[in-house]
Amino acid sequence: MGCIVTLILSLCAAPHVSDAQQWGKVHRIGWLAGRAIADAATPENYEAFLQGLRALGYVEGQNLVMVRRDAAGQLDQLPALATELVRLPVDVIVTTGGVPATRAAMQVTTTIPIVMAEVGDPVGTGLVASLAQPGGNVTGVGGLAPDVIGKRLQLLKEAAPLVRRVAVLYHPPFPATVLGLREAQAAAPALGLTVLPMEVSTPDEFDDAFATIVKLGADALLIAGGPFASAHRQRILDWPATHRLPTACNDRQFAEMGCLIAYYASEAQYFKRAADYVDKILKGTKPGDLPVEQPTKFELVINLKTAQALGITMPPSLLLLAAEVIR
Repeated sequence: MGCIVTLILSLCAAPHVSDAQQWGKVHRIGWLAGRAIADAATPENYEAFLQGLRALGYVEGQNLVMVRRDAAGQLDQLPALATELVRLPVDVIVTTGGVPATRAAMQVTTTIPIVMAEVGDPVGTGLVASLAQPGGNVTGVGGLAPDVIGKRLQLLKEAAPLVRRVAVLYHPPFPATVLGLREAQAAAPALGLTVLPMEVSTPDEFDDAFATIVKLGADALLIAGGPFASAHRQRILDWPATHRLPTACNDRQFAEMGCLIAYYASEAQYFKRAADYVDKILKGTKPGDLPVEQPTKFELVINLKTAQALGITMPPSLLLLAAEVIR
């Protein structure tokens, strides 16, 4: 009788076992990344995703195996890497780094669920039928909320009221940057701005693009973002610094390296929410039945050192809005 009581007490005192663990089942999650491994945000985002999974009861080495495939910015490698994950196989593929990674996964499987951790416009780029009802085997978190590019332009204009002609640096192979250009073109007239599209498909085209920016008389630069821009941050930012052009960017790392203003959705939220999607799918929900979410939290970072170097007096109203001011 004492043994039975002891057993009952030990069971009651045992830590709660999450449904995610499913009594010893090991889940294999594929991670398909398009951006460069050296990108400062990559390890932080991956850790945010793992933290989200841990909170739901998934622990590497116990009931979770992560299989990573990183294209390191070489987007043409993504189809082969996606094929590797499918052949293993994995239970779910999580894609990061935008549209190319998700599209590569979609091309090699219509059955394995795909969770997008960050995609600029999943509807506009044809990845899902709609946000509310994505259908197929793809769902997740979209990375481009409506009007975010317009807001970036507005902040740039508030910081530098004399700006009139804004060059928008975009990378056509990365569809989200093309959509970003279109948003900028739509928002510019109301702000009294003219947008000058600057297409850069390969690193060899930077010099020509920069020369064109000078020729057209641009007095500011907006970087549309994407893995390509992230991989060439230093080269991109060195140029406007030399030519004294205020620049608006799409992530904190750009601001740390000298961009005047960065306005972006907090990336950690993408990856923690992606973990929630993975959990629901592993518990039986079909990806096509899970609505795609858009980011809701945005951060403004201002580089005051850059402002001072450009002779810009940053309005107090902007400084109060900033989540961080780099001095």
